[in-house]
Amino acid sequence: MTISDTTLPDRSKSQAVMRGLKCTCPNCAEGKLFDKWLKVTPECSVCGEQLHHERAQDFPPYITIMIVGHVIVTLLMMVEANFVWSLTTHLLVWIPLSTAMTLAIMQPVKGGVVGFQWAVRMFGFGDTEERVEQP
Repeated sequence: MTISDTTLPDRSKSQAVMRGLKCTCPNCAEGKLFDKWLKVTPECSVCGEQLHHERAQDFPPYITIMIVGHVIVTLLMMVEANFVWSLTTHLLVWIPLSTAMTLAIMQPVKGGVVGFQWAVRMFGFGDTEERVEQP
């Protein structure tokens, strides 16, 4: 058994990720990427690109946690070094800020991951399906 050898044109990874971060189709940059907040549209309404192949799963939340955690901890350390806040003040500031920041960046991060998957042809995003030839 051999996999058919087809040469596919390269897709720009940075362009696809940027389009995904803007929550637009990684192929045409015009169609919307999401039907709902985190539900990827099965097919681009403008260019017809199939987007149902995405398998972002737990990676976008992991990236979001890393970003939010680094920003919040940095801000918290700066506040601790320069001000004396009560525990209640810390809770009233950091919990809503963390929540708002997480909700604000989760969709663009998932869009970037889907854009990257599309650019490297992961999980069926290829122009042609790879077929196994039977002897």
